[in-house]
Amino acid sequence: MKSWWPRRAKAANDEQLAAAEAAASGVERALRRLEWTVIRRLDGLLQGDYRTLMRGTGLDLADLREYQHHDDVRHIDWNVTARLQTPHVRVFTEDREMAAWFVLDLSRSVDFGSGTRAKREISAGFVGVIARLLTRHGNRVGAMVYGNDVEAVIPPRSGRRHVLHLLHAMERRSARVAPDQKGMTRLADLLASAAMLMPRRSTVFVVSDFMSEPGWERPLAHIVQRHDVVAVRLFDPLELELPDLGLVPLRDAETGEQLWVDTHDAGFRKRFARIAAEREATLRETLARIGVDALELSTDDDLVEAIVRFADMRKRRVRTGPANPKAVAA
Repeated sequence: MKSWWPRRAKAANDEQLAAAEAAASGVERALRRLEWTVIRRLDGLLQGDYRTLMRGTGLDLADLREYQHHDDVRHIDWNVTARLQTPHVRVFTEDREMAAWFVLDLSRSVDFGSGTRAKREISAGFVGVIARLLTRHGNRVGAMVYGNDVEAVIPPRSGRRHVLHLLHAMERRSARVAPDQKGMTRLADLLASAAMLMPRRSTVFVVSDFMSEPGWERPLAHIVQRHDVVAVRLFDPLELELPDLGLVPLRDAETGEQLWVDTHDAGFRKRFARIAAEREATLRETLARIGVDALELSTDDDLVEAIVRFADMRKRRVRTGPANPKAVAA
């Protein structure tokens, strides 16, 4: 009897260790696949100019130019403005070691995908690629993981091992989601926590489908006052337009509510598409008003092409000055 319990505990520990090793090896394979299929292509297309993904500030004055809408008023040079009678702002040399944060919405709604990939997989792919691009050049990356609440905070570090740790945290969150968990996403809670936990200026990637309770706009605007913010919006084509499939059940992934709809009804499909288009337009206008660049990632997009287009847009804005932020559709 005395030897029974230790063996049983050891068996349980062995099972947990085996599961952890299997998950880790899966993350390693996923990152290696991204390095070969995505990052190698990006290296050629970006021609090494990965810093277009981050728009930092430093202490060295590089230039002066006229003030433009959405410029940081703290950078106005009042002496030059008074002398020339036109507002001018200081332009600083970029801080190449500025940290990047991934603010990750991994609530139930990102499990949805009408094709071969779910929004959660697109999120993991984006995070893996950008984190690896940045850490290879000495930049540090950190993350905040949200499920039903802020569940993990990963401090910024560099290196490939740290990227694996970050992806493993996303994988653990996916495996921990219970089918019966309910409740709307409170993106405002995640953003408010992020604002408190990031004291130094950083590039912040908010990766979410933005299906949330209202009220996230104010904490996001608060983050924008200090940080360079990019909204990475995940979506699936089926969320914008329904095909004619007859009578089908639709289930809200977050609240669990389920209802049957007749997609054969052309009027219903038109109303659905109209409401979805209005929601999209409102979201884009809100992000632009706050001053946030947006990268829109669909579950059927090519990640390389999406990132390259986004980097090109960021590069043009650095050269011409920040006009109205735009949404880049993949």
